[in-house]
Amino acid sequence: MPKKGIHPAYKPATITCACGHTVETYSTRGSFMVDICSNCHPFYTGKQKFLDTGGRIERFNRKYGKKTTPPAPATS
Repeated sequence: MPKKGIHPAYKPATITCACGHTVETYSTRGSFMVDICSNCHPFYTGKQKFLDTGGRIERFNRKYGKKTTPPAPATS
């Protein structure tokens, strides 16, 4: 189907993560290594921690949060 001689070679490749996990696939690049994969990334493993450094959420709510109005005085 594709024209001969104009496309790069599509060959088997192994992607290796720093944690040791390997994936067999095909690539024009060849085999290569990555620093992090879905097998060891905190978002995918459920070990992600939420850090609110410096009270950013509280500071945002103070600045842009919903303002409360004082109750109207009761009339008799």
